[in-house]
Amino acid sequence: MRLHRLELTAFGPYPKPESVDFDELGADGLFLLHGDTGAGKTTLLDAVAFALFGRVPGARGDVKKLRCEYADPEVPTEVSLELTVQSRRFRIVRSPEFDRPKKRGGGFTTQPAKCSLTWLEGWDGEGITRIDDVARAVEDMLGMSYEQFFQVVLLPQGEFAKFLRSDTAEREVLLEKLFGTERFLDVEKWFRDRRVIAGRVLEERRQGAAKLVHRVAEAASEEPSDEPGWLESVLERLSAAVAEAEALSEETAGVADGADALLAQARVQADQLRRVREARELLDRVEAADSASWFAERDAARRAIPVVPAHGEIAKLQQSYEFALRDETRAAEVLARLGYEGTELREDAERHREEAGGLGELAAEAERQQADVRKLSVLKNSSHQVERRLLALNAELEVLPERLARCRAQLDAAVEASGRLESLKVRADAAEALPGATRALERTKNELHQAIDVHQKAKDVLQQVRHQRLENMAIELAAALKSGKPCAVCGSPSHPAPAQPMLGGVDASDEEEAARDEQAALERRTEAERAAHAAELRIQACWEALGSAEPAVALAEHRTALDLARTRSQRQTEFVGLEAKTRDLGAEKGKVEQDLVGLRTEHTSLVAVVEERAARLDKARGEHEDVLTRRDHLLKLAKALVDLADRRTARDSALARVREQQASVAALATEAGFPDVAAALAAHRPAIKLEALDDRIAQWERARASALATLEELAEVDPEAEVDLNEVTAQASAARTAASAAQTRLARAQAALERVSELAARLRAERRSLEPLEATYAELDALTDVINGRGQNSKKMTLRSYVLAARLEEVAVAASARLHRMSQGRYSFVHSDTAGARGTRGGLSLDVLDDYSGRSRPAKTLSGGESFLASLSLALGLADVVANETGGALLDTLFVDEGFGTLDSDTLDIVMNTLDELRAGGRVVGLVSHVEELRQRIPTRLRVRKARTGSTLEVSLG
Repeated sequence: MRLHRLELTAFGPYPKPESVDFDELGADGLFLLHGDTGAGKTTLLDAVAFALFGRVPGARGDVKKLRCEYADPEVPTEVSLELTVQSRRFRIVRSPEFDRPKKRGGGFTTQPAKCSLTWLEGWDGEGITRIDDVARAVEDMLGMSYEQFFQVVLLPQGEFAKFLRSDTAEREVLLEKLFGTERFLDVEKWFRDRRVIAGRVLEERRQGAAKLVHRVAEAASEEPSDEPGWLESVLERLSAAVAEAEALSEETAGVADGADALLAQARVQADQLRRVREARELLDRVEAADSASWFAERDAARRAIPVVPAHGEIAKLQQSYEFALRDETRAAEVLARLGYEGTELREDAERHREEAGGLGELAAEAERQQADVRKLSVLKNSSHQVERRLLALNAELEVLPERLARCRAQLDAAVEASGRLESLKVRADAAEALPGATRALERTKNELHQAIDVHQKAKDVLQQVRHQRLENMAIELAAALKSGKPCAVCGSPSHPAPAQPMLGGVDASDEEEAARDEQAALERRTEAERAAHAAELRIQACWEALGSAEPAVALAEHRTALDLARTRSQRQTEFVGLEAKTRDLGAEKGKVEQDLVGLRTEHTSLVAVVEERAARLDKARGEHEDVLTRRDHLLKLAKALVDLADRRTARDSALARVREQQASVAALATEAGFPDVAAALAAHRPAIKLEALDDRIAQWERARASALATLEELAEVDPEAEVDLNEVTAQASAARTAASAAQTRLARAQAALERVSELAARLRAERRSLEPLEATYAELDALTDVINGRGQNSKKMTLRSYVLAARLEEVAVAASARLHRMSQGRYSFVHSDTAGARGTRGGLSLDVLDDYSGRSRPAKTLSGGESFLASLSLALGLADVVANETGGALLDTLFVDEGFGTLDSDTLDIVMNTLDELRAGGRVVGLVSHVEELRQRIPTRLRVRKARTGSTLEVSLG
């Protein structure tokens, strides 16, 4: 990986655009980055980190604010880095999230982060604009992660100086940070978690087997035991108990069957005695009953049945008579309220009807009078409504001219915009095409530069081939000489010493091939020139179309005109509608005025007619309110007279029917054999009581017949005999109880044997399935102890410590070679993986072997300059190890930060020689230091100047 150019704007302490040309700085392979404290030296390295990974190293990475506080609010924060990785040259442009002023209104808005990757050489793919895609592409090409990159590019001697002075625990923390061995810690935890889970599963299975043992013991009613053969002995004892219970059950069942037969016979004898005794008792009760009175009562009740409903009809007729009498009274009251005092009801009714008929014609006029009065009210209301409508029309007609003028102005503006739309669209199209044309021009210029470089190289190759051919032309001419033929140069037929062919020489075919390559490159160059010229013409055409207008202004004018033109149809429709509305409202106003005149005329004529008719009707109404009221009174009086006459006729008819029904009921009672109606009603029984009397007589007859039948059937049974049923029942119950107990004992024994057999089979299967789990857990337990530094692990090193020790050993080997050379053969690193004192973990011991004394001593005993040499050696060794492990890109650019002030002059010479070795093979090494002597030793310098308004960069090439 080689850095070419770094550009940053409003980043860190740099408010204005600054650029670093690493190709220029690294031409000699070594340059110095210096400046005052806090000026922003480390910020340049942060900018490289941010461009590649979107973050900065160390504690500064926890602070997301990367924007310069001194920068103009309108200037965006941006970092651009151009570099080559694995023969691919590309440019990364990245901006962090920052706040910028709002384009409209006050305040700020958050500008989101963005990133882009553009390929420049060595790759034909398209550029990348998504942040995640850029991150993946960078990591894939570098072959290392963010943390590894800063371990090998920005050599952290400070971390290793701390490492040299640390104890084992602190050293382990620092190594984890440098090597990133968290995944091995996850492996250790994974094994511990797996062991816990496996142990939990195994314990659950063990508890399941123990529960089965207890269930077997519970089913067999024995104590559980882990002794061998216990399960088989339990099964044998249960089988013997089942056989014993079967024999006892058969014996007791036979005894119980004999006792049941004797009990059945005794029960038959006892039932016969009970039936005879009950029949005698029933017959005695039947003979003692008063059955004759029951029969007499039933006969009288049946004879009284026809009399009762006829007597009930008298009550209905009497009620009808009372209703007729009440209706007569009410009709008389109605007639009295109407003021009638006569006696000839029907004659007076006829006279009143005739008088009401004479008022019929005037009644029709009275109805017309009422209708005309209502019509006058309607005409008055209609006039008021028409007057209000006329006022509304006048108000609306007053505002229409102003609305017509405003709509006309809007329509004219839309028409004018439609006329300008075509010319404005040409300018807007040019404004939209301008950014794409600008990007196309940049792309074609880049392609032209590449084509020029390729053509120039091909041209140089052609000239070189031609030069070599001219130098070797004697050889080419000698190859064409023939014996006896004159030389084309001197004309001599003899050729004593022709030139001989040389290895690597060129001939005409080589020159032709080089000429073809040069011509092809020239054609590509010409094509690229044409494309660049065409791109320039497109940009020129865009600006010619825009004229003096800015692209944003042209786009805004086109959008405004387009919006106006789109409203043209709407404005035209609105204008036509307003004109039509004006005409319609004018026509409606004329009609409303005509309607108002007609309503007023009709109202005046109708008032005269109503007043004339009212005088005539007042004379005919008499003492009543009006003619209709008087006519209604006469009709109601005639109707009331007729109604009272009808009610009196109905009363007389109802009284006659009552007297006729009373005579009929007396005749029915005499025919039924009763002395009078009262006797017949006394003999009557309700249907339910009569039915109950029939049931009592039927029950008496059935009981007498049943008792006689039973006594006849069991005539040979002596009612005085006795049967001791309790003793026989007790004997049979005892025998059955004994048989049931024996059967229950057998069922329990069989159930216990079946249950224990089932549980025994499950227990055997569970024990067989536990065997592989026990073996697997034992293996996992031992392996987990080894990985976590216990058990059979003699070194007491965890997996993470083992990996750290192996990495440290590799770094120590690589660092020893550099330390040995920088210390002039005196010092080298010694690594040990032995366990520490008192059982502490080992593997991370790193001492320094002093060749002067031949003994190892702790690294913390080194002086300041020696510590710098040791930490620099470790840093360089780490860079080599990480680069080799990751298989990443070759690192052609390295930065070494501080520590040179602790070195004497001779040691500084050795360190500088080591750094000279680093830049061998084209590497570029940047030193970050305040040491004044380095400024004298390193002519190429990049100085950071600090000021109150921000920092700036200054390049010195010596």
